[in-house]
Order: sequence, then structure tokens, then C-alpha cells
Amino acid sequence: MTRHIEVPAARVPAPGARALVESAGKSLALFNVDGQFYAIDDSCPHQGASLCGGRLDGRVIQCCAHGLRFNLASGYLLNSTALKVASYPVEVQEDGRLFIVIASEESAQ
Repeated sequence: MTRHIEVPAARVPAPGARALVESAGKSLALFNVDGQFYAIDDSCPHQGASLCGGRLDGRVIQCCAHGLRFNLASGYLLNSTALKVASYPVEVQEDGRLFIVIASEESAQ
């Protein structure tokens, strides 16, 4: 089963900004890079530091704890496939509403 988490209009980040979205026990970091939205788990897979507050450079977020850099589109550590943060599709509907799409374990297989 797939869940669609609606992002309240007041929480939708402007270009170059980001927002922390909490839903059903999940903390998600939502980024707006030149009008394209990216959503990832807020927790760095290395030691759990928040990624939402990291340094954003284009589509790359740098963890403020140890400097690991992740591609927002793929979730992978730059230049490696050894470490990955979960990333989620973001849907923008015609009426402007924004949804983060979370696929269940069953539908991801």
C-alpha cells in the first residue's frame, strides 16, 4: 500500500529552501531546488544526524555532523553506492497541492 503525505501549503518550501515534514512517526526533509521538489528521510544513515539542516549545494545535501554528501535525487552518497538515505517521489497536483509518496515494503518489491 502506498501512502501520500500531503504537505500543508504553509510548509511547502520556496525555491532554495527546505522544510521538515513530520507524519506518522516519520521525519522527512523536503527540499525545493529551482522548483523541483525532493524528499528524503531526515536521518543520516551514518549516525542519525538531521539532514534537513545540512548545507545544500544544488541537488546535494551535506550532513552537518560528519560532512557526508548525498544526492537528493537518488539518495546515494556522492560517488558511491555503499550508503543511501531513503528518498521519496514528490507529486505536485494541478491545484498546487504537494504530496510525498511513501511506498510500503510490499509494493517496493
